[in-house]
This record gives sequence, C-alpha cells and structure tokens, in this order.
Amino acid sequence: MENKSVGIRKVLYLLLAFCVAAMIWFFVDMTNDKVVEREITDVSIIYTDEDTVLADRGLMLLEEGTDVVMDVTVKGKRWDVSRMDSSSIRVIVELKNVTSPGDQRVPYQLSVVSSFDDLVQVTKKSISMATVNISELYSKRVEVKCELVGNVAEGYNAGQLQMSHSEIEIWGQQELIDQVAYAKVKLDIGSATGSISETLAVQYYTAEGEALDSAGIRTTVERIQVSLPVFVTKELRLTMNYIDAPGARRRNMRAELDPETIMVSGPAEVLRDQETIVLGDFDLLSVGNTESTHTYGITVPDGCTNLSGVTRSTLTISYPDKITARVVTDRIRFDNAPEGKNLDVQTPQIVVTVFGTDADVSAINGENITLVADLSDYGSALGSYAIPAEVEIDSGGDIGVTGEYEIQVTIREPGDELELPEEDQIPAMNPEEGGEEEGEEP
Repeated sequence: MENKSVGIRKVLYLLLAFCVAAMIWFFVDMTNDKVVEREITDVSIIYTDEDTVLADRGLMLLEEGTDVVMDVTVKGKRWDVSRMDSSSIRVIVELKNVTSPGDQRVPYQLSVVSSFDDLVQVTKKSISMATVNISELYSKRVEVKCELVGNVAEGYNAGQLQMSHSEIEIWGQQELIDQVAYAKVKLDIGSATGSISETLAVQYYTAEGEALDSAGIRTTVERIQVSLPVFVTKELRLTMNYIDAPGARRRNMRAELDPETIMVSGPAEVLRDQETIVLGDFDLLSVGNTESTHTYGITVPDGCTNLSGVTRSTLTISYPDKITARVVTDRIRFDNAPEGKNLDVQTPQIVVTVFGTDADVSAINGENITLVADLSDYGSALGSYAIPAEVEIDSGGDIGVTGEYEIQVTIREPGDELELPEEDQIPAMNPEEGGEEEGEEP
C-alpha cells in the first residue's frame, strides 16, 4: 500500500511540473519580441453611398456576385496578433463613383483599429479590389394594410384606424419587386380598454396573400406608426361648484339642474375616471327665499362628443328656510389697544343684521354677538375715530352676517377730560342698511 501511495504522488508531481513548465513556456513565448504573421479571415466589407448616391442614379447593389468579406494577413509580435479578430480591421468601399450597372471592380480602404494600428502591419490581402454587382433600380408604390388581431373589451368600441403611411415606395430587382402586391402590418389589440399606438414592422405579400422574404426589397419606411382610438359611451352627471359661506350652505337649499346628466362618447382613457361635468362656480350668498334660474353651457372633455344633443343646463335654486334678523348687541372688544390710553366708546350699542335658517337665527341674541375692532394702527393716535369692526358669533348655529360695521371710539390720555363731539358729528347707525353708519368721521 505504501508503494502504491508513493507512485500516485510521483504521478501528481509530474503532472504539476508539466503544467508549470507549459505555463512558463506559453508566457515566455507570448511576451518575447518574436514577430509572427497571422491570417485573419472573413473581414466584413462595408459599402457606403448605397442608399444615397447610388439610389439617386437609379442603381442598386446586389448581394449576389458582390464581395462581402475578405482575408487579411497581419505581422507583429505574437501577443499582439493573437488578440486580433475580424473586427480589428475595417474595409470600406465607396460607391459614389459607380455610374452604370454590371459587374465592376472598385477600390477599397483598409485600416486597422486604433488599438492595434501602431503594433501590427498588413502584409497580404486576399483581394486587391472589391468586385461589385450593380443592377438598375426598379421601384413602385404599394398599399399598406393593417390587420387587427383581437377585439376591444365589452362596452368599448374602436374608432377609425390611423396609420402614418397608407402606401410606401419599394425598390429592388424587378423580378422581386413585381411579386409584391401590398405591404401589411399587424396590430394586436387584445382586449383593449384604451387607445393603442404602436410602431410596427412592414411585411410584404403577394397577390395570393403569401408572405415574401424582405431581403432584397428596399424602402425608406421600414416601420409604420399605427394608432387605434378606443371609445366608451358613458353617462356623466352635471354639477355645480357651489361656494358656500356661514348662513348659506348647500344642505339648506333646494337646487335642481335640468338636465341632470348627459351621454358622452370619447376616448376610454379620458372618460375612465370621469363621473361628472362641473358647469361652473355658484356663490350661495346670492340665493334668496324665492326660486331663481341660471343657465350654463355644457362643455364636454377634450376629444369627447355630447350624444344627448343638449348643450345647456338650467339651475333652479332657492333657500326657502332663510330668514334675516337685526340683533342689538353691546358686546364690544378692542384688540391691540394702545397701552396707557383711555378708550371711550361713543356707540355702545350696535344693530347687526344676521341671516341663516329659521332655527339658527331664532336662537341668537345680543349676548351671542361680539364686535371686534383692531387698534394696531392707532398706537399713537388721540381723538375720535370710526374703527372698522369684525362680527363674531358664538351661538353654535350656522349664522351669516351682512353689512359692514364700525365702532366710534375716543382715544385719550389718562386724566384728559373727555370731550364729546358735537351731536351731528357722531356717526349714527342705520339698522335698515345692515349696520352701516352715516355721517362724517370726526
């Protein structure tokens, strides 16, 4: 057993030594300065001016009889040439000087890519000139058809199919072009619930409907943009954007639109999330006890059609439970009063006009109303002033206020004797005008 183990170890050592020696030999061989030659096969030949200059002259390049590849032999250090392949060399043939059909020999330009340009040199080429087969160009225009695959989802309907091109020009050898009866694209709509737009590849067909190989058939339009609008018919509810305020809430009013709904047809993606059409804004402060009517034009979403034939809707609205009352209050508050000054109110009671529902207005009294005047701008003032006041209501009901209000106040230094203005200079409150004062400011 011991001799067998020793023998196995010797074999492993020999294999290891061989591998190490091979690697050293390969490294030395590849990194030394030895110059070698190598043939690179199947280098592609690139032809230019085919679809421009040549086509303008009514000519075309045929693949049959035309050189498409060549072999090139390069010389350089072993490491450099071993890393090259067919993509390391570019061969370009310009066809701008070709003016007639037939087999011809034209010069080419050969170059090595920049990463090897200074490391190797070309020593041999399989051809000295490129052979090209030039044919007269034959062209015609063919119709483009679209085949629809699938159906739109239930409840939807397809609109008019739209294509970027209804016909295209093709060219090539006459015997091939003559076989083309039409071009076709296929649009798979599946179970569409929205409009579809795709760019589709063109396929050519014979008059019998047999698909043709597109090789050899040239065109400037290889893909067609196809759009299929998908429509849906939907009933939309008409509504207003009601602007409410204290004492004037939509819930307390009677409002009716005639008609209330219309039928609309349009793109599914537009109408999918649309349920209403807002006719416009309406200020509820303008509504009284008696009915009033207001007419609005109906504007459907962009791209949609109004199927109902009705272009206007009439709003009839009233506030039957609305009442108005005038309430006397003596609750007055001054905010930001000037420090160290005395304030003497010349209008201790003010009549405030309020409105709202019968229940809310009936529950209010003077204790629920406070007039608040801001004296921020009167810090250095002395004398009598009519100060604009805001009305605060804490009745718990939904109460609105009409009119504008002022508080007549005299501002004086402590110890100064109060000088009352003449009677005709004190603004008097006129309850019938919602609390507006008459008279000139002292």
